[in-house]
Amino acid sequence: MTNKRILGVDFGDARTGVALSDISGFLASGVGTIKSTSFLKTAEEVVKIAKEKDVSLIVLGHPINMNGTLGPRSEKAQAFAKHLQEISGIEVVLQDERLSTANAHTMLNLTNTRGEKRKSIIDEMSACLILQSYLDSRRR
Repeated sequence: MTNKRILGVDFGDARTGVALSDISGFLASGVGTIKSTSFLKTAEEVVKIAKEKDVSLIVLGHPINMNGTLGPRSEKAQAFAKHLQEISGIEVVLQDERLSTANAHTMLNLTNTRGEKRKSIIDEMSACLILQSYLDSRRR
């Protein structure tokens, strides 16, 4: 295991959620949301956070279809991962993100989080779930 943190990213067209692991690689917590519709600007913001937080790895949510096939969203995520790695020099891995957003919605329903508050944290929470899934899989 590494002594550096890992960054989790839920890449979206308008909002991109970001999460960070603790130094032991055990727990993911939210960092925030990048609001941008620009592929390049979003990538630059993710890299900026990665450098500030001194991460050794970026885990990017990979939107695989429920039947296991890859579609246009998957292709866009793969292109984003490649671009991130090129401009940052930090390894980027893709993590299956099926149901991460649905699970985030379920959690927010349980806490009765509604309206603008819900919109502002759904992507960050999805990034946490993606990163936590990756961290848990490393321990298995």
